[in-house]
Amino acid sequence: MKYTILIAVLILVCSSCDRNKFNHDASGTFEATEIIVSAEVSGKIEQFDVTEGDELTKGQYLGYVDTTQLYLKKLQLQTTSKAVTVRRPDVSVQVASTKEQISKAETEKRRVENLLKDGAATQKQLDDVNSQLAVLQRSLAAQLNSLSTSVNSLNEESSAYEIQVAQIEDQLSKSRIINPVAGVVLSKYAEAKEMASQGRPLYKLADTKNMFLRAYIVSTQLESIKIGREVTVFINSADDTQKSYKGIVSWISDKAEFTPKTIQTQDERQNLVYAVKITVENTDGLIKIGMYGDVDFK
Repeated sequence: MKYTILIAVLILVCSSCDRNKFNHDASGTFEATEIIVSAEVSGKIEQFDVTEGDELTKGQYLGYVDTTQLYLKKLQLQTTSKAVTVRRPDVSVQVASTKEQISKAETEKRRVENLLKDGAATQKQLDDVNSQLAVLQRSLAAQLNSLSTSVNSLNEESSAYEIQVAQIEDQLSKSRIINPVAGVVLSKYAEAKEMASQGRPLYKLADTKNMFLRAYIVSTQLESIKIGREVTVFINSADDTQKSYKGIVSWISDKAEFTPKTIQTQDERQNLVYAVKITVENTDGLIKIGMYGDVDFK
């Protein structure tokens, strides 16, 4: 029993030494930006073509939530809007008769004025014509004001229906499940034919093309590191070597923390370390989330 325990301890020590046999400035684990995509409308999921591990592109169509009731409501609003348009009066037609009467009255006024000059008409006849013309002009102004009010009211009513139609169209567009960013599906939380509610998570994906290494450094290394600096990141290969990538320091913590148990620092006597994030372009897809990595700042 003692020999078995001793052998297990030796194996553990050897494996730990094997992982850290390469001498680097710092080490850490790889992470990726993860996004949880949720349903934007409520309803039954009619189609959902997503499988864990799928590599999705930005804007890729994945399925849709049932939109029958939304579509019927849109048709109803469009029909009502058309009915409002039909009720809108044609101003030019409505006032055509009054304008024609005014035109005749003005012609009659000119005729009476000419007759008055020749002494063939009286002043009373001219006054009667002017009075009739004034009445017709006031009648036209009242008609135009009434028709303008009616048209404006119907236009506002029609605009209200158009806004409601636009809201329905927005909901219809959100019923389509469109992938927002490029990435790999990590988890799937829903299936086709299930009911979705607004805000319910559908799937989680991560951008595995642009990874970052969360490494830890001691205080003495802070002086030589700054944001934007190019560094070299390493991962262990299957042939017992290390593959290198170009990285850029994108973030440095302003607070110290205790060294994570899974991380070994250059100076093991240091209990407090600072976290840094190093952006790495995963060009060959070999870097995985949670994988160990090393970094050299030289």
